Amino acid sequence: MSGPDLGTAQEHYLAAAIAAARQGRSEGGIPIGAALVSANGEILATGYNKRVQLGSAIRHGETDALENAGRLPASVYARSTMVTTLSPCDMCTGAILLYKIPRVVVGENRTFYGGEDLLRSRGVEVVVVDDDECVQLMTEFIAAEPQLWNEDIGEEA
Repeated sequence: MSGPDLGTAQEHYLAAAIAAARQGRSEGGIPIGAALVSANGEILATGYNKRVQLGSAIRHGETDALENAGRLPASVYARSTMVTTLSPCDMCTGAILLYKIPRVVVGENRTFYGGEDLLRSRGVEVVVVDDDECVQLMTEFIAAEPQLWNEDIGEEA
């Protein structure tokens, strides 16, 4: 198994991603957060969906965390874990595959099931926590702003 031991620290990493998601929502954005965690357990960066705040087409939680981490050697990504509050969409799945991140911890996949099957088919370890707080964040958001949610996942309202 590659990456940090998430058994004992998983809640800490997921809490960082949830805090990022809450920050995004407090700014009027979409409550999806992520944390990039190094092999030694250090949080390299967190990020959250900033599509609304930046008028961006691509700043999802995972891509924002990667951007906030800055340029890193390929070997760092290859030993890291992406922790995300929501199942990664196809775009974020592609970024995870591009940088050969070997493990993804998903807060929840009930409200949205993204590229988990593709990740697994490419050898990425996917751990689904099914965290109630993550589910609540998305359930409340989708109910309050269905048009914005559909825009975020590339769907028509």
